[in-house]
Amino acid sequence: MLLSQFLEDQPLSYSDPTAFAAHPASALPLSSAAVLELVLSSLDDDKAEDVVQIDLKGKSAMADTMVVASGRSTRQVAAMAQKLMDRLKETFRLTARVEGKDTGDWVLIDTGDVVVHIFRPEVREFYQLEKMWQDIGRSGA
Repeated sequence: MLLSQFLEDQPLSYSDPTAFAAHPASALPLSSAAVLELVLSSLDDDKAEDVVQIDLKGKSAMADTMVVASGRSTRQVAAMAQKLMDRLKETFRLTARVEGKDTGDWVLIDTGDVVVHIFRPEVREFYQLEKMWQDIGRSGA
């Protein structure tokens, strides 16, 4: 097996220093804005509801943007999360960290610059995550 074939077959992560060396020329360049655009497009394609985008620049060192969305059922939440991860890998060769996909109540997808939370509506209402972050942004103004 050639080294180039080996590298193309390896899952690469955002922090992997070889990610850009093995990045195919046909893939899009990796930027926070490009990842956010793909996230929003993927959620829209998969019929996510109540999608909220929160700018975290200057408010948190963990990410530039948080996206919060809802799915109607555990099955839809898990499916939207899986499709988003597949699209990130296909488009950017980016392997995001994910938690909660097996239960499907609340899935967290961390791409580095963009953090995505996909909830069932009842779980989202209980935690009110976006309200907490939006309140923090207003109190600092």
